[in-house]
Amino acid sequence: MKFAQRLSAIDISGIRKMFELAKRGDVVNLALGEPDFGIPPASKEAIVSGLERDFTHYTPNKGIAELREAIAEKLRRENRIDASAEDIIVTSGASEALHIAILALVEPHDEVLVPDPGFVSYSPLVRLAGGVPVSYRLSEESGFEPGLEELEAKLSRRTKLIIVNSPGNPTGAVFSRQTVRGIAELAESEGIPLLSDEVYERIIYEGEHHSFARYCAETITVNGFSKSYAMTGLRLGYVHAPGEAIEEMLKIHQYVQASTVSLSQLAALAALEQGEGHVREMVARFKKRRDLIMREISELPEVTCTVPKGAFYAFPNFSRYGSSGELAMALLEQAKVVVTPGTAFGDAGEGYLRLSFATSEENITEGMRRIKEYLDAQG
Repeated sequence: MKFAQRLSAIDISGIRKMFELAKRGDVVNLALGEPDFGIPPASKEAIVSGLERDFTHYTPNKGIAELREAIAEKLRRENRIDASAEDIIVTSGASEALHIAILALVEPHDEVLVPDPGFVSYSPLVRLAGGVPVSYRLSEESGFEPGLEELEAKLSRRTKLIIVNSPGNPTGAVFSRQTVRGIAELAESEGIPLLSDEVYERIIYEGEHHSFARYCAETITVNGFSKSYAMTGLRLGYVHAPGEAIEEMLKIHQYVQASTVSLSQLAALAALEQGEGHVREMVARFKKRRDLIMREISELPEVTCTVPKGAFYAFPNFSRYGSSGELAMALLEQAKVVVTPGTAFGDAGEGYLRLSFATSEENITEGMRRIKEYLDAQG
């Protein structure tokens, strides 16, 4: 069987590789990128109610009207985006939203600026569209916020799209208003759309979230319910963009997906209407865990770490101990701790490990104890 050439430059996600390795033996998993909480009670009730009335059939391509109206209202109220329900597609997670947005805009040989380190899907999705990912560096020295000068230097006549992500995965960075406005103004002046991944927007400990679409009209905003409402398995996200862009994305969505899961849409609607307390409680517990893991990291010899302001990841610098990949494997084999090597998120991630604190305090304490014990033994 001969496979498509487009797959030759794509490998299995580094995160998925570590998940598979995590099944080996008695390990502490600090690699898991999902909340370890249940979904909001109102969402559970909505699913049960939907089952009882057989709400298990196709929905409109863009998603049920009530959910899209609720999302539009949320975007207007919280994100200060002039949103309409008609400019929204409900997708199978934020992953599909990213995919259809990139497919709608990127043609073969087009360049797309992607953060490095950045979420593992960005570059592969660009390559699947035939495009060329061009990395812009996020550095520990700048708190992992993008520098305008470097972004501008990376632009070329072939640049078709700029991908931005705040709060950031894997860094936990929350971009300042100044950074967001600066990038938005640069994009507008150059006539280049932004693709803004905002799935962690509700999980913030310091600072506040600023949506790029507030400052740049040519912005595609991707969000979802997996992180804020712990609905990873319900696969429910959405994309908002100016009307013409949404109609082009809809062409792709309707052929690859038709519509998203009906019961998941009911759960998401209930979460928007009644899940605020659930989110606040979850974020408060994440903050406590964030503070715990930072205390533990501070005890590691010759390791530095920028304090994550959002998401549920720490991204400490272990460069004193050599290759990220080799260190991650050594920690798995010898310390029985699963972490994600920074190189899974790009070349600039070399020397770093991503540690997830979306797990119990007991797991964090035990996992960090094992890591410290291993490092101490290295001398």
